[in-house]
Amino acid sequence: MAHTIRDRKPLLTRVRRIQGQLRSLETTLNAGGDCAAVLQQIAAVRGAVAGLMNQVLEGHIREHLGDPEATPEERTQDVEQVVAALRSYLR
Repeated sequence: MAHTIRDRKPLLTRVRRIQGQLRSLETTLNAGGDCAAVLQQIAAVRGAVAGLMNQVLEGHIREHLGDPEATPEERTQDVEQVVAALRSYLR
């Protein structure tokens, strides 16, 4: 079973929290909120997305790269997936 299926509930909880933070940010912007408040909300969203990325990435690494039954080819493919995700995320 894939870790994103097994860990679905906590992942969806994080996604819903991020959605709430984004709605709050949108409300603040629509209300002409203070720059400091907007920046603080953006930082909170960024931190929440980073936490989600960390959780999914850690699960992927543990499940795929830590699988003792993985073939060298499977392991190489999984490493490439992780590297691609990190490159995309760190842009």
